[in-house]
Amino acid sequence: MSEYEVESLSGGSAGRVEKRFVTLGDPEPLGLECGRSLGPFTLAYETWGDLSPARDNCVLICHALTGDSHAAGYYSEEDRKPGWWDIMIGPGKPIDTTKYFVVCSNVIGGCMGSTGPSSLNPATGAPWAMDFPVVTMGDMVKAQKLLLDHLGVSRLLAVVGGSVGGMQVLEWAVRYPGMVAAAIPLATTCEHSALAIAFNEVARQAIMADPAWNGGNYYGAALPEYGLAVARMVGHVTYLSDEAMRKKFGRSLQDRCGLSYRFEPEFQVESYLRHQGRKFVERFDANAFLYMTKAADYFSLQQAWGDGSLVNAFARAACRFLVVSFTSDWLYPTYQSKAMVQAMKKNGLDVSFCEITADLGHDAFLLPSARLNSLVGNFLAVTQARERGAPPVSWTAPGADAAREDAHAL
Repeated sequence: MSEYEVESLSGGSAGRVEKRFVTLGDPEPLGLECGRSLGPFTLAYETWGDLSPARDNCVLICHALTGDSHAAGYYSEEDRKPGWWDIMIGPGKPIDTTKYFVVCSNVIGGCMGSTGPSSLNPATGAPWAMDFPVVTMGDMVKAQKLLLDHLGVSRLLAVVGGSVGGMQVLEWAVRYPGMVAAAIPLATTCEHSALAIAFNEVARQAIMADPAWNGGNYYGAALPEYGLAVARMVGHVTYLSDEAMRKKFGRSLQDRCGLSYRFEPEFQVESYLRHQGRKFVERFDANAFLYMTKAADYFSLQQAWGDGSLVNAFARAACRFLVVSFTSDWLYPTYQSKAMVQAMKKNGLDVSFCEITADLGHDAFLLPSARLNSLVGNFLAVTQARERGAPPVSWTAPGADAAREDAHAL
């Protein structure tokens, strides 16, 4: 095992972390792709580890659709709920906080501390609601860039993210090519398929059909809880897989021995989805869900940067890439990752690709995986060594050689 290898899934906690807030876009507001501007605006963010004296060890984490800045660690002894990627970030973990300065912010348009539709509109003193401008992945990345400027970071060792976070990773690679040394897009796509857009539209319609939604003006009144819960249920199905649901639930009944012949939750999978819907309503804003899904649907790297050509879009990139897909991910299936790898290779970029066998569906990138940990940990270690002028090294994480071979064969 080389010095660059990650030995296991073990590692320590990132420890106590504080959610911080910064006001940006003042006096110069952030120009948005919709033609409007936003400013001043707030970004909620968290950091782990220390920025090196050379300021060359920053790893930016981009969260997925309903994520937030709390990627690792815990807030207090009373609130020790770990961050959403605690298995990946921390001392001795693949994104090692003893080596890297790790940053994660909540995107604009969200509802977990950053400015979004539930925030107060300074012009009216009332929540923005549906008057909030429609934002894109590009807008989110531009806001993140302002945050990094604020933190004194002019170059990223790596930008890492899965799903919608992976879209931001790809946007970073082509929007700010001189600022990114490496990019790790996981379980993601360069643009939504018709199927993905369709599921998002069903979810949006569930929210807007709830009478309590009231055209988005529900703040201070009854919330569109039923619509948002159904939207989450729809989305959650796309994050799983047939195999995972078969193993976890099958056709098992919940707390009963026979059918009731009434319209109530009887199967375990029904109870599970309702539980997920109820939990989601407690933490997320319905309007923010509308804005986030619309941003995901609008994302098209080839249209934004390549005049319809993915090869032309990646002609702008200059970083190393590690692209990872999962066999059971039917929301962003492997053929979409292979398409981006092909476009990268046609531009002569340094690309490693791996399709990981997993039966857990789209959510696999968030769950424990020794292979993913090894790939990410080694890729970051080698990138840092190269950035600091060390002699070229090869990384030998399980599956890495096959990953490179797959990439060259595409």
